[in-house]
Amino acid sequence: MRTLLILAAIATGVIVLFTTLNAKGRWDFILAFRGTKILSMVLVAHAIAVSTVLFQTVSHNRILTPSIMGFDALYALIQTGLIFALGSAGVSALDPRLLFGVEVAAMVAFSGLLYRWLFSGSSRSLHLLLLVGIVFGVLFRSLSGFMQRIIDPNEFVVLQDRLFANFNSVDGNLLTISAAAVVAVSVVGWRLMHAYDVLALGRETAINLGVDHGRVTTIVLILVAVLVSVSTALVGPVTFFGLLVANLAYQIAGTHKHRFVLPVASLIAVICIVGGQLVLERIFAFDTALSIVIEFLGGIVFLALLIKGTTR
Repeated sequence: MRTLLILAAIATGVIVLFTTLNAKGRWDFILAFRGTKILSMVLVAHAIAVSTVLFQTVSHNRILTPSIMGFDALYALIQTGLIFALGSAGVSALDPRLLFGVEVAAMVAFSGLLYRWLFSGSSRSLHLLLLVGIVFGVLFRSLSGFMQRIIDPNEFVVLQDRLFANFNSVDGNLLTISAAAVVAVSVVGWRLMHAYDVLALGRETAINLGVDHGRVTTIVLILVAVLVSVSTALVGPVTFFGLLVANLAYQIAGTHKHRFVLPVASLIAVICIVGGQLVLERIFAFDTALSIVIEFLGGIVFLALLIKGTTR
């Protein structure tokens, strides 16, 4: 509890600093402008942290993230396909809410079909699900790579910008929809809190302890799919950030009980994203996208985990 209070105080301090540091002009404009950015960063941080911890729980592996299911590759394929078919001008003319809805619906539908196909049989193999996700990810990347090689170079430059997560140009009209989806998923996920620690013990143990393993695992994977789809459609793909905050949460919480690990991971993610954006934007005035720094640090953590052999 003390750790949670300290992290909550740090997260609050970082948010207050981001809102007030170097603020000049009318406060109604400053609060509206910076409040939109803060809300988007908090939503994305919470969604990525919770989805990664839950995905690692059901997959029993600390170096996996939901991106292994092909969400990032599908997002890249959608963006590439739109630029390929409509051009950058045509894509810019689309209603952002329509584009957001199509992206979220495509990613959730893809995961739903995958879960229904693989979990409707008698085997209910989670490892087979992960393997099929990897195969589809490779397929999506191959199709994206093919289209990227034949589009106009100027269109390719525009496409590259859309494939990096960007916290500076979030559409405020999408925040209400995103917040409603994230809150709804968080409420459903909170009601299953009692089952997470049992799921982490393994399929046979969970079944012996009275947990409907197949049903709960399917619900958790659907919740993960919605969280990842909303965060990816809102700011773009962030591959290694979940891995970074989830493993930091396990270390700082000092326990594997999800009622501590999940809020700790969420608070660490908020501190990292809002604090990182604060340092880059307000102090150093860097033009570098925060997602690039996050992916760099997350990649180092991923390699460190592989070298140390901490796979469970």
